[in-house]
Amino acid sequence: MSRSERFGWLAGVTGVGAIGAVAAGGVARNAARRRGSARVDPFAGVDFTTIYDDDATTVTADDGVSLAVRTVVTGPGREDPSIEPDLTVVFVHGFSLRMASWHFQRYALEAWWSQRTVRMVFFDHRGHGRSDPAPSETCTITQLADDIAAVIRSVAPRGPIVLVGHSMGGMSVMGLARRDPALFGPDGRVTGVALIATAARGITEAGLGEGLHNPLVGAFRVSVRHVPALVRAGRGITRQALEPVLVAASFGTDFYSPNAGRAVEKMIQNTPIETLVDFLHALEDHDETTAFPILAHVPSVVVCGNQDRLTPLPRSVRMYAELGPDSRLVVVDGAGHMVPMERPEEVTEAIADLVERARAAAPQPHRRWWRKLMAR
Repeated sequence: MSRSERFGWLAGVTGVGAIGAVAAGGVARNAARRRGSARVDPFAGVDFTTIYDDDATTVTADDGVSLAVRTVVTGPGREDPSIEPDLTVVFVHGFSLRMASWHFQRYALEAWWSQRTVRMVFFDHRGHGRSDPAPSETCTITQLADDIAAVIRSVAPRGPIVLVGHSMGGMSVMGLARRDPALFGPDGRVTGVALIATAARGITEAGLGEGLHNPLVGAFRVSVRHVPALVRAGRGITRQALEPVLVAASFGTDFYSPNAGRAVEKMIQNTPIETLVDFLHALEDHDETTAFPILAHVPSVVVCGNQDRLTPLPRSVRMYAELGPDSRLVVVDGAGHMVPMERPEEVTEAIADLVERARAAAPQPHRRWWRKLMAR
């Protein structure tokens, strides 16, 4: 075992346990404060599993992994399958979550587009929700980008597409732009992109490490990088460490909904520990900044809560600055990382506005023949 591996092992043993104690204590204090509150849960009674009642499809990714997909068609096309949708909106969820995190947008946008035929597509990432487990070597942003492409080919083979990504889903959308820039060009099918509570670079610069301002999280990252087998073997202590951090950082400080909190906690708890560890490693390394010039060709919206501690607001502001004149920035005051569930109306309106603005990328201007000669 090398020196760095020994350091990682020690960090994994001591740091991970300490993270769990600190984070769990914070969650307990918040729970105690909220139990004594007379506030009413605005989302009491919401069943966050009903999205799985929608039309089900299984899409086989390029490497054979099966992805669980649900499709909703709005407006006249719901009753008449011969009507071709105006466009397709593909929703891509975040790290350790599942398609149910789009619950509010699924139902609100169905009503919003009651007079328009729009196909909405939701799916679970590999290793998440009802999709197949993810082989460790496939837990990369590049692979998730390829999975989006597979879903599009299978479920929405024709017509314009708007991509909506939250957290790791936004990173996957950026990865798709990097992998297949033609999709976002004048002859491409992507006509709009929503990047919600996400970041273009790894969590060493934006995310758990910086967002939580907790050196113990850094120790956890070291253990994941150098001794992932130890982290997997200690499933109990790893869950005690990681889950409270993710849950505690999900919402803004004033948010109150025990039901929504339990829904997020359940999503995280039901994500296999192997998936959490492998994708956390991928999130540390990814860099999708080269996608910005490609995404800048189509309308976009960047949404972030100003209390997001996983993908902090300054990163969203920087993305917005790189996305050209047809991009809009929506800052949701008081919201945390789970802004689609915490403040669903603002996110829904941002997506609906993007769809109204959606258009194919403008072709590059033709250069005069003499300018071409001078450029040689």
